[in-house]
Amino acid sequence: MTHTINHARLLFWSFTVALGGFLFGFDTAVISGAEQAIQAQWALSDALIGLMVSSALAGTVIGAIFGGIPCDRYGRKITLFWIGVLYLVSALGSALAPDVYSLMLFRFLGGLGVGASSVAAPVYISEIAPTGLRGRLTAMFQFNLVFGILCAYLSNYGVASAGGDWRIMLGVEVVPALLFVILILFVPRSPRWLITRRGAHDEARRVLTMIDPSRVEQALAEIEHSHKQKAQGSELREFLSGRYRWPILLAFLFAFFNQVSGINAVIYYAPRIFSMAGMESSAALLSSAGLGLVNLVFTLIGLALIDRFGRRFLMYIGSFGYILSLTSLALIFHLEAFGGSLVPLLIFVFIASHAIGQGACIWVFIAEIFPNSVRGYGMSLGSGTHWVFAALVAFSFPYFAGTLGGAPLFAFFAVMMVLQLLFVRYLMPETKGVSLEDLEVQLSQKR
Repeated sequence: MTHTINHARLLFWSFTVALGGFLFGFDTAVISGAEQAIQAQWALSDALIGLMVSSALAGTVIGAIFGGIPCDRYGRKITLFWIGVLYLVSALGSALAPDVYSLMLFRFLGGLGVGASSVAAPVYISEIAPTGLRGRLTAMFQFNLVFGILCAYLSNYGVASAGGDWRIMLGVEVVPALLFVILILFVPRSPRWLITRRGAHDEARRVLTMIDPSRVEQALAEIEHSHKQKAQGSELREFLSGRYRWPILLAFLFAFFNQVSGINAVIYYAPRIFSMAGMESSAALLSSAGLGLVNLVFTLIGLALIDRFGRRFLMYIGSFGYILSLTSLALIFHLEAFGGSLVPLLIFVFIASHAIGQGACIWVFIAEIFPNSVRGYGMSLGSGTHWVFAALVAFSFPYFAGTLGGAPLFAFFAVMMVLQLLFVRYLMPETKGVSLEDLEVQLSQKR
C-alpha cells in the first residue's frame, strides 16, 4: 500500500545522498572551463594537459574499484561522509595549487571522491527505496550529477565573464562540498546493510518503519531470507565464486558502453570540440552551458519515465539518438561542413540521448542487479569499469583529436553505439517493478 510510504523523508534522504552526484558532476565538468587557461599559464603540452585532466580520473578509477570495501565494511553512510571530506580538500587544494603537479594531486583526491560516490550513493538509495520508486529515487543521483555539470558550466561562464581566473572556477566547489558533509549526518544507515553486515535488526526495523510502516515485517523477512541464502565465507570470495557471472557481465558491458559513447570526452572537452568547429572561445563556453541545460532537462524526462516504461525502453531511445548524432558529427567533421549551428545542435542531441538513456539508467541498473550481500563489490566493478574507460577516453582525446581530427573519433563512438543497441536487444534484462530480492533469484538462474 504505497499511500503509507513517507515520501518526504525518502526524498530528503535520497536527495541528500545524491548531493554526492552533484559534486561528482561539478568536479567532472568544472575542469572543462579551466584546462585551456591552465595549459596556457604553465605552457603545458597536449599530452601533459591530458594527463592533468585525467589525473582526477585516475583517482576516480581507484575510488570506484575500492569504494565497495569501506561501503560494505563500514557502511554506506560513513563512506559518504568521508567522500564529502575528499571533495572539500580537493576543491581547496586545486584552487591554491602552486604548480601543475600539485594540481594533479588534489584533482586525484577529488577523483577518489567521485569514484567512491558512484558506488556508495546509488547503493544506498537503491537499498532504502520501495520497489515502485527505486528507479526514480536512485536516478536522483544522476539528476544531481547533471545538475552539477550544468552548475559547473554556468559557474565557469560567470567567473570568466567577471574576469576571474581558473583558480576561482575550481574553488567554487568548496561550498557544495561543505553542505554535503553537514547534511549526510542527518540520514540513517541502510537497513539492508544493517541486517546483512551488522545483524542490527532493531535499527533496521526503525529505519524501515520510517520509510513504510505497512511493509516493515515483509521487508525484514525478504532481506533476512536473502541473507540466509548467501554462501558462507567472505563476501569477496562469494562475489568471485562464479555464482554472479551473469550480473558481472551485465554490469561490465553496461559501464563499458557508457564510456565508449564518448560522453566524458564531450563533457571534459566541450569548449575544445566547439573550437574545433570554428566557434570563438566565449561562444564555446556559453554553448557548453547550453549543453548542461539539455543534459538536465532530458535527465528529468528520463526520471519521469524510468519506472513507468522501464530501463530497456530508455536505453533503446538513447541508443538510436547516439547513432544518429554521432554518425552525423563524423560526416560533418569529415567534410569540414562547419557552417551554421549544426555541430552544437548535434552535440545537444548526443547529450539528450545520453541523458535519457545511459545517464538515467546506469547507476540504477547496476545497483539493482547484484544481491544485498555483494552489492558494494558489484557496484565497484561496474563503476570501476566505467571510470577505467573514462580515464582512457579523457587522456587520449586531445592527442587523437589533434592528430586525426574529429571524424574518426565520432565514427568510432557511433560504431560502439550500434553494438550497445545489440546489447540492449539481446542481453539486457528489464528490472522495472521487481524487488531487489526477486531480482537476485532471477539473475542467479542465468547461466
